[in-house]
Amino acid sequence: MLFRNRAEAGRFLARELLDALPQLREEPITVLAIPRGGVAVAAPIAELLGVPLHVFVARKLGAPGQEELGIGAVAADGTRVLDDDLVRMLRVTDAQIEKITKREIAEAKRRVALFRGTRAPPPVSGRSVILVDDGLATGGTARAALTVLKAERPMRLVFAAPVASMDGAESIAAMGVATVFSAVPKHFRGVGEWYESFDQLTDDEVLAMLVESGAQ
Repeated sequence: MLFRNRAEAGRFLARELLDALPQLREEPITVLAIPRGGVAVAAPIAELLGVPLHVFVARKLGAPGQEELGIGAVAADGTRVLDDDLVRMLRVTDAQIEKITKREIAEAKRRVALFRGTRAPPPVSGRSVILVDDGLATGGTARAALTVLKAERPMRLVFAAPVASMDGAESIAAMGVATVFSAVPKHFRGVGEWYESFDQLTDDEVLAMLVESGAQ
């Protein structure tokens, strides 16, 4: 399956989400997107469910000199998930990890301030919470976000993405989180290969989507 863009992927995913979990129509819902790319995928889901779209910011920790290779992830509150095996294999030092973590926490807090402003965090406790991203590779960023969200005691926690690696999907399921994916290919090289258009979104584009959804 090849998606034309994130918006089309989100429309497919919205239908699959409700097919898999039809009870969501009757439950109090909070839809959260991991920015930036997850926002474009989550917008059709929030629209179909008739709820505002919010963001949950978590950042990948890129390996030194190989920024696209994630060795873990961190949320804005400092909650961190590390791939210990990869860290050992790449011989990443504690000092390097702390430096990368500090930088990414600062960027996560910048994005929270930009996308949420002074508004209260979206409601999570006692609600069905759907966390959405544009794809799942290692799963580190999603696991960091889900760890924070689980601590807030939602009624139901779901992670949804158009495409996921088999290892990534298994790592989320191992957390006891419900998952909905449009595709979990046996041969997975990267999220971008499943989109015809996978351009990076700008902060302004994300803000415009949030305004349109009623979250701003």
